Amino acid sequence: MVASAFSDPQRAWAYCPETPLAGTPGGPLSGLTFSVKDLFGVAGWPLRASTRASLPDVAPSPLVARLLELGASAAGKTHLHEIAMGILGANAFGGTEHPFLPGHVTGGSSSGAAVTAALGQVDFALGTDTGGSIRVPSAWCGVYGYKPTKNYPAWPTEGVLPLSPTCDHTGPLAREFGTILRVQEALTGAAVPQQSWAGMRVGLWRPQGWLDADAQQALSSLAARLEQQGAELLPQPVTLPNMLDAYSDIVGHEAAQVHAAALAQADPGFSPDILDKLRAGQGLTGAAVQAAYARRESYRQLLTDIFAGCDLILAPAVPCLPPRIGVEEAALPDGPTNIRLAVLRLTAPFSLLGAPAVALPSGVDWLGAQLVAPWGEDTRLLGLVRELAG
Repeated sequence: MVASAFSDPQRAWAYCPETPLAGTPGGPLSGLTFSVKDLFGVAGWPLRASTRASLPDVAPSPLVARLLELGASAAGKTHLHEIAMGILGANAFGGTEHPFLPGHVTGGSSSGAAVTAALGQVDFALGTDTGGSIRVPSAWCGVYGYKPTKNYPAWPTEGVLPLSPTCDHTGPLAREFGTILRVQEALTGAAVPQQSWAGMRVGLWRPQGWLDADAQQALSSLAARLEQQGAELLPQPVTLPNMLDAYSDIVGHEAAQVHAAALAQADPGFSPDILDKLRAGQGLTGAAVQAAYARRESYRQLLTDIFAGCDLILAPAVPCLPPRIGVEEAALPDGPTNIRLAVLRLTAPFSLLGAPAVALPSGVDWLGAQLVAPWGEDTRLLGLVRELAG
């Protein structure tokens, strides 16, 4: 059911109650409304994860409860890429379209979240990010998205249907970065002070062949803004490998475990593409899974070594403008590339490894970028973006 207050041609809303869940009056978030990605357990609300398959039971989310206690009101639940296992916003209920480019993808998996934030239907949206699911739709829809450090106490993953427990994160999306700051400060009880960019050493990750001309321009535009703010762009670019060899096997294996009960049924109920991915994860050998976890540890050391020489990383969040729905490939300098792989190789490293990241507008429409900080440096990262966002 979609609330009558919203027209929904984008198919962003999965469920809206007749009356929103009201926040506690007088709290620090009073007056703010938020949408809830339909992976979060909310007492009295259905949880479908945009699939027709049966799902494991999910307890109520302590994050949703805390936001209500702090005064924010929950408007309803948003659609996502089915069970969060995808990056475009496709699902069993028609998928979600871009808020301003009809016929184009939003990005996912937090697709409905991005639409409700971009259109101002809510002040902020709750999303999840396992491989880019907050940052990709933020970058393609022109909003801000924050993925905290893995296991950041203010952003728990309990009460959320998992995709990959060791890669899953929760976080907010919003049109105004000040709203994300307000939510962060309320959840943590600590101020996020504005940070100066002067003297900040920024490593630029510009993977050759992985970005089209528009995405290259977006990254260059944001790099120039950082320099104008006083940051030092390091002459030696950051180099990161394609980490999907570890990411895909870990997520596939863990997702198949989460959905083992449905997969045991004669007709599991998943869309064909999702079922194929889950079956592939189910079929991995123990040796293959352990090798993937070992590769993740080697990548973690690589990122640690990179951060020894810089304060944060400026990286692309998407390789091209939002494609049309149904387009399977991106035209990149390296040649036609599957759009899912082209996107994930840019964003998955930082959820695979759990480093905090913020997706933000670059100055080029529908092509945001991301800033990534060392583990635990969320407050400094948010303070730097605060300075940049004005």
